[in-house]
Amino acid sequence: MREASRLRLVVGVSGGIAAYKAVGAIRAFVMDGHDVQVVATQAAYEFVGKSTLEAISHNPVFDSLYDDVSQVRHVALGQNADAIVIAPATAHTLAGIVAGLAPDLLGNAVLARRGPLVVAPAMHTEMWQNAATVHNVAVLRERGVVVVDPASGPLTGNDSGVGRMAEVHSIVSATYAAVGRSARDLAGVRILITGGGTREALDPVRFIGNSSSGRQAVALAEAARVRGASVHFVAGHMDVEPPSGIDITRAGTAELMRSAVLERLDDTDVLIMAAAVADYRPAQMSSTKLKKNSLGSNPTIELVENPDILAEAARHPRCLVIGFAAETAVNDAELLSLARHKASSKGAAAIVANRVNSGRGIGTDDNDVIVVSGDGRELGRSSGEKLSVAQSILDVVLHLRG
Repeated sequence: MREASRLRLVVGVSGGIAAYKAVGAIRAFVMDGHDVQVVATQAAYEFVGKSTLEAISHNPVFDSLYDDVSQVRHVALGQNADAIVIAPATAHTLAGIVAGLAPDLLGNAVLARRGPLVVAPAMHTEMWQNAATVHNVAVLRERGVVVVDPASGPLTGNDSGVGRMAEVHSIVSATYAAVGRSARDLAGVRILITGGGTREALDPVRFIGNSSSGRQAVALAEAARVRGASVHFVAGHMDVEPPSGIDITRAGTAELMRSAVLERLDDTDVLIMAAAVADYRPAQMSSTKLKKNSLGSNPTIELVENPDILAEAARHPRCLVIGFAAETAVNDAELLSLARHKASSKGAAAIVANRVNSGRGIGTDDNDVIVVSGDGRELGRSSGEKLSVAQSILDVVLHLRG
């Protein structure tokens, strides 16, 4: 699986509560093998420490116009960067960029840049929707600045709405696209991706489910979109929001997910089944909450098998089907054996197998995967941030499509 060439990135951190999320973006870039220089504003240190930024970036953090004056650092940072990413970008920061202000090291680097500028705004809803901010964002877009729109959700106070800084995977994907890392080698390919876990109800408040977060599926969707694919996402229950701007179908149970997948197969070139679908469901769902005193000390629950969506989809005459297998294998040899067995039994074109008992996989930001073909050949291995793993999986998709 491929390794992207090393990029020189400047990550600007401005003074907003979302500065803590910038640490995740910096880490993602570093894990992908890139050189990251952090430039923080003084206000940023109210939310995240300088030592943290230095430890995560593996580089000293500069914040003064007068650091390393002999090297004209305030100009060189912008000139030498393949891209500048500002996350979070406050309303004040956006206004300063539009006005061409350079009161600090970050402002100077932005003015002196040669590469693209990516900004990830973060602020309260009223600030984001204020006419001044709307105007500034429109001006930035007109100038070619990549704006990674904020998401909706809980904000700093008790309110909720649009203004949350975009998730790390969205910022990273936008940055790679901005610097031309995307060859758009999946242009025109219609990809259907399932993600998250299913929940099979026992009663109105209890269910059988799993701890799948949906992060790997979201990373796949982001990466596929950047590479030019047309993406539809079938979402189970997830800890993260599906990517904005992508068609989404909600399917919280195995039966609903089966229907959502099968009805789109004829219009799909590649299906990637990254969802964790429950193998069984209760034979009956109680319409009222099951009470402890009515069940006895050793209750039993009759289960029935859920449909095997992967095996059913794999029989489609044209669609390329990729499955996932989360295993508690003790080593790579056992994982490889389990993956080969699943690939053979399901009839899928490939299986992406990962261990879930090593602090990676389900519910984490990292993953270790082995990909095998339907006939048992090992197609590759990938380890690291889930966005990086997603790119490697898509490389396999390209290989299988010929």
